[in-house]
Amino acid sequence: MKKYDFLIIGAGLFGAVFAHEATAAGKKCLVVEKRSHVGGNIYTEKQEDVCVHVYGAHIFHTKRKEIWEYVNRFAEFNHYVNSPVARYHDETYNLPFNMNTFSRLWGVFTPEEAKAKIAEQVKAAGITDPQNVEEQALFSVGEDIYRKLIKGYTEKQWGRDAKELPAFILKRVPVRFTYDNNYFNDPYQGIPIGGYTPMIEKLLEGSDILLGCDFFDRKEELMAQAESVVYTGPIDRYFNYCLGKLEYRSLRFETKVYDTQNYQGVAVVNYTAREVPYTRAIEHKHFEFGTQEKTVVSYEYPETWKEGAEPYYPVNDDRNTMLAKEYFDLAAKEENLILGGRLAEYRYYDMDAVIAAALACVKKYL
Repeated sequence: MKKYDFLIIGAGLFGAVFAHEATAAGKKCLVVEKRSHVGGNIYTEKQEDVCVHVYGAHIFHTKRKEIWEYVNRFAEFNHYVNSPVARYHDETYNLPFNMNTFSRLWGVFTPEEAKAKIAEQVKAAGITDPQNVEEQALFSVGEDIYRKLIKGYTEKQWGRDAKELPAFILKRVPVRFTYDNNYFNDPYQGIPIGGYTPMIEKLLEGSDILLGCDFFDRKEELMAQAESVVYTGPIDRYFNYCLGKLEYRSLRFETKVYDTQNYQGVAVVNYTAREVPYTRAIEHKHFEFGTQEKTVVSYEYPETWKEGAEPYYPVNDDRNTMLAKEYFDLAAKEENLILGGRLAEYRYYDMDAVIAAALACVKKYL
């Protein structure tokens, strides 16, 4: 008899949900986390009495009532609605692209006027079968929105010219012909009061937790203690990069404290000009409608991922997609290995999708 039913590598959202459900079913879990804290990239901590999203802004949103009810078992959520602002040099625009954006750009006031302006620019571009981000943008919203609000931001985010990026990257961007600045068109959204860390801690109650431990430093010892391994780290790292390294984009954060109650008036400002080195400025207190005397602002700098840095976004081009599939084939041959989460599955996940995937996964293995 081994000591644990599941050895869970990573104390992020997927691992925490899996651990909670397995523990509730009477299974014994050991959760191993290389960082000094639980929560993965949704970890939050207090700075100047402000709840700071240390690894970037995470706004919970979902269309699925059952997922909303699930997370509310572990935290009380506020009614924060994501309404970011885009800044292009000395101009500001509302996001997502909506009637407020179009009115500011062109002086139009009705949806018909905005549609006509976009149609005019789309026709002038002459794109019929978009093959990259630039062509997709020109095909969808025309020249003005692309040049001011998409091109520079996207090129900074991915470290490549827009003409070198696949068109599908842009298909997530919403365009609305209403005066509505709500970025997510989901009925359920908010931020846990007090941050995500207490929610993760509740999910992990009943599990044994080992923090500050790199799984690969003690791999054989740890695996010998459990019947099955739930792995949420980078899939290529699990196999020691034997087929080559997958590519990611990483992020670096520069956090500053300002001696003012309100620095930018909104939680998230996107800086869309290519010349500005960061993509976003996040004023954390606005996530929780804070009134503290000081404020904390994080500037988000996209970077090329290098080993030792935190991987954030998979680069889902043809080369990386094929390589990831080869690693998945290797994993399928590993007895009692369970993969889960954005790094192990090499795909972008919203938080609600991570939870849904973890619930489905643990149900399968129980």
